[in-house]
Amino acid sequence: MPDGQHINTIVAASIERLRSLVGFDSVSSNSNIPVIEYIESCLDAHGVRHERAPSPDGTKTNLLARIGPNVAGGVILSGHTDVVPVVGQPWETDPFTLTQKGETLFGRGTSDMKSFIAICLAMLPEFVALKLEKPIWFAFSYDEEVGCLGAPHLLKYIVKNIPRPAYAIIGEPTLMQVVTAHKGVISFETIVHGLEGHSSQPHLGVNAVHIACELVHFLSGLAAEMAASGMRDERFNPPHSTVHVGIINGGTARNIIPLECKFQWEIRPLPGEKYDLLIARYQERCDALIKEMKKTFAQADIVTRPMSRMAGVTLPANAQASCQTVMRSAQTNQEHAVSFGTEAGVFNEHGVPAIICGPGSIEQAHKPNEFIEISQIRECVLFMQRLSSELSGG
Repeated sequence: MPDGQHINTIVAASIERLRSLVGFDSVSSNSNIPVIEYIESCLDAHGVRHERAPSPDGTKTNLLARIGPNVAGGVILSGHTDVVPVVGQPWETDPFTLTQKGETLFGRGTSDMKSFIAICLAMLPEFVALKLEKPIWFAFSYDEEVGCLGAPHLLKYIVKNIPRPAYAIIGEPTLMQVVTAHKGVISFETIVHGLEGHSSQPHLGVNAVHIACELVHFLSGLAAEMAASGMRDERFNPPHSTVHVGIINGGTARNIIPLECKFQWEIRPLPGEKYDLLIARYQERCDALIKEMKKTFAQADIVTRPMSRMAGVTLPANAQASCQTVMRSAQTNQEHAVSFGTEAGVFNEHGVPAIICGPGSIEQAHKPNEFIEISQIRECVLFMQRLSSELSGG
């Protein structure tokens, strides 16, 4: 294992790479291509082969890079390049400028999850110098934060174009704990179409906001049922499936009966729990409300459309040996489960077992003043050093 000074050098290089990555406003509504171009420049400096797997419209892209021989096996180090918005959040620093206060680094994406990508880039000299019999792959995606939209294109490209890797490490923030299970995420948008009118005559209109609120209340009831009597798995916090409404918007003025109201909601089921019945019950409630709405206005309607689906994760049976490698590198003998979703499910669905392990805490993700402790970067660098030793037979 390299001495402390060498580790300090890699940590410092990781922070500088992170400084550059945070400087890109890669909120999902923007193109991630500037970030990818920066990563490509780092790869080019070390002679590492790379290729893109672009989005269908070409405005965004995944990136795949290989270190070592072009053979089956090896490991993918995977992360997403997009971040969540900062609009409306009370940041104390510029979210797109890495700011250090003591041993803490602030900036959007520091925890979720540009630090992992930065460490991968800082480790390039180490990786390139290894005598690898199996490759190390970098796989960096777009639009994870809006429903894992980029990862399916990336995995289709991987399955079609390269020898199958043995497993993937998804560097989402886990405080460097080894995570082998997480809940799924299925999200929807419901749009209520009502009938406008003057608020002094509510009986002549169909109030889309009122109907939407009834549906939100119904979803709240389903959430309570799942907490009280649904499937349980004590590895998770909370240990049951959840239902959540995150956005609602409707109406034009206080004194106008609202014509339309939209809200977005999600289910986070435990791995293996069936949620079809829950969706069917929700649709039954919608159908009953539609019937009542049409008594006043024949064109009134409620439409629900799926937005995204992120599969839940459990460790495949054929990934036990790979998991042991990751656990030795993390110096732990314990597996964990988390409630947040990752791209691991997409990898599993395409035959590449995925394990989640990365620096930072999910408690900081998506919040104002997002941060990562430098100690977490150091711990991930040490993890990468041990993994390198495992991969090179050292």
